[in-house]
Amino acid sequence: MYWTSRYLERAEHTARLIDINMGLMLDRSRVSAERRWQRVLAAVGAAPGLGWQEEGDGSEPGRWLGVTALVHALCFDTTKHASITACIFGARENARQIRDEISTEQWQRLNGLFHEISRLRTASPSERNLAEFLPTIIDGVHLFQGVTDTTLSHGEGWHVLRVGKYLERAWSLTTLLDVYEREVFLGEDSDDAGEYLAWVGLLRICTAFEAFCRVHTADLTHERILEFLLLDPDFPHTVRYAVDALHSALEAIQQCTRTQRGGELMRMAGRLKATLGFAQVGEILAQDPVKYLRRILEQCREIHDLIYAVYIQYSVEAALAV
Repeated sequence: MYWTSRYLERAEHTARLIDINMGLMLDRSRVSAERRWQRVLAAVGAAPGLGWQEEGDGSEPGRWLGVTALVHALCFDTTKHASITACIFGARENARQIRDEISTEQWQRLNGLFHEISRLRTASPSERNLAEFLPTIIDGVHLFQGVTDTTLSHGEGWHVLRVGKYLERAWSLTTLLDVYEREVFLGEDSDDAGEYLAWVGLLRICTAFEAFCRVHTADLTHERILEFLLLDPDFPHTVRYAVDALHSALEAIQQCTRTQRGGELMRMAGRLKATLGFAQVGEILAQDPVKYLRRILEQCREIHDLIYAVYIQYSVEAALAV
């Protein structure tokens, strides 16, 4: 359940990342385009064997790809762990192994999404297939999450799904902010039109443009964007919201299981929650925002490791002992 949820959240995030950046390609600046796709690669973990270079460049064949080939690989190449298709295949395989733990409706939605993207998958890049593929992924994951909330008992398994979703979301959003903090906020003149588009793109990737404007109007500044996407407690696609939901789900699991080492995990999750709950954007900017974001990523990794040690690896060892 944990990995099913993480894979689906990762697939949906990557689909939005690609979709928004494809739309921003109307900005024809070569420098802007190159930096934009480098940011995409950094945000998905700089998948090995993938890179970006101007179409027709021809340097380092097999490593540097044109935009179309790069997008096709990120969407369809199952040999790349960062690709959307690989994530959906992984989610379905994990769900298949716990078929008796999820609802029939959940399985039907996920299995249907698997077959739909298999139909859209092509050996060579196709803009038509891509235009259908990205909305299919986003809608399919949203439908799965809705069906999960309405057809699965809100017990331990449901909370495990929430842990996977919100830990992945906290990690993805923090990684995205780290990339933009280094490449956009601190790298260029904020009056540049290309950088303004990058800021709008960042908010749209997080589905946050309208929500941000309701709070701050359309006045895009470094401080306000960072504060909203990092510290807002009410919008679902912010780091603080994801961490608060993660803490809540872990607390519910601990109440169900009473695992001995669960207290250690709760203390770590509580520290991360406090790090964001009591933070002020002015203090973060006055020190080192990148260092602050990297510390959040370290804490997310530590929580993941402890989840394995407390629940997953422990279960495997117990099963082997039996």
